[in-house]
Amino acid sequence: MGFFDKLRAELIDIIEWIDDSRHTLVWRFPRYQNEIKHGAQLIVRPGQTAIFVHRGEIADVFEPGHYTLTTDNLPILSTLQGWKYGFDSPFRSEVYFVSTKQITDLKWGTPNPIMMRDPDFGPIRLRAFGTYALRAIDPKALLKELVGTDGQFDADEVTELMRSMINTSLADMLGENQIAALDLAGKYNEFSEQLRQFVCERVDDEYGLDVPQLFIINISLPEEVEKAIDTRSSMGVIGDMNKFQQFQMGNAMMAAAENPAGGGAAEGMGLGMGFAMANRMVGSGGGFTGQTGATPPPPPGGGAWHISHNGQTLGPFTKDQVLQGMAAGQVPEGSYAWSAGMSSWTPINQVSEFTGSTPPPPPPPTPPAGN
Repeated sequence: MGFFDKLRAELIDIIEWIDDSRHTLVWRFPRYQNEIKHGAQLIVRPGQTAIFVHRGEIADVFEPGHYTLTTDNLPILSTLQGWKYGFDSPFRSEVYFVSTKQITDLKWGTPNPIMMRDPDFGPIRLRAFGTYALRAIDPKALLKELVGTDGQFDADEVTELMRSMINTSLADMLGENQIAALDLAGKYNEFSEQLRQFVCERVDDEYGLDVPQLFIINISLPEEVEKAIDTRSSMGVIGDMNKFQQFQMGNAMMAAAENPAGGGAAEGMGLGMGFAMANRMVGSGGGFTGQTGATPPPPPGGGAWHISHNGQTLGPFTKDQVLQGMAAGQVPEGSYAWSAGMSSWTPINQVSEFTGSTPPPPPPPTPPAGN
């Protein structure tokens, strides 16, 4: 400290802290050799507490107000200094101002995922984050346990401690409640208050701190679990998957039958989907397993061919549709074919209509209008 600072310290008799910060918890008043004059003015503003410390021992504590420092309002310091009949000369003492207002917008999060056993998904990993507010409720305990001799102590210096306590309390809370992951979102308010109480029990008496507010903003699942939930939701919207697939296959078959000259892989795909549909219907105990009932009329385009494989019969199809299905690999090997006029089912590779024939190419594209 320079000469002018020393001179200013000798002349100034006002001890105060004009707090223009947002996250400072404790601030030590700077004095040359910590000397304070008799009759000095102490100003403690709302949201502050002033503590006098003499030779490492906490002396008098002042709540918000305006004080003239005498032996009357410094009883503990008077005893420590040995002032039996008052004092006139400057005395040495450290003065710490402690902020008792709420420090808000502090953030917490889980650096590592929390493992828990979920009734729906089994063992899963959860991450969470949120915000909290911090406030000093016992300045003496805070000064003893955390501040020490620091000239300034900010909330940032205690955030790591707070995050560790919040994460530990969160793991304990989730383990005790055993709530399914899908139900967590509906309990954020309840869990936020419960978590706040868990944390307060660990910091109030030991460190003189309080957590007046704590919020859980989000609890997230691993990406692969979220994808599984999305898939499960989609299946729930569809409903009966078997019926949905049968409906899709039936539409494909109808589209193929209504467009026999469409060519390409569409017809073969419709035939293959028809066989897949037949397999599913047989597996579900419904549908047909052979030629039963009245034979449907032949499809437009000529020919009425029925295809059978492993006791499952589909048709009628046109010759072109069967050829397209064979070309696309949709008609299984060992299939049988039958048409009106044939005495029995015949292996399809022995039917002259389907041996050595080349399926017709797809039709040319339709020219644009106006050409």
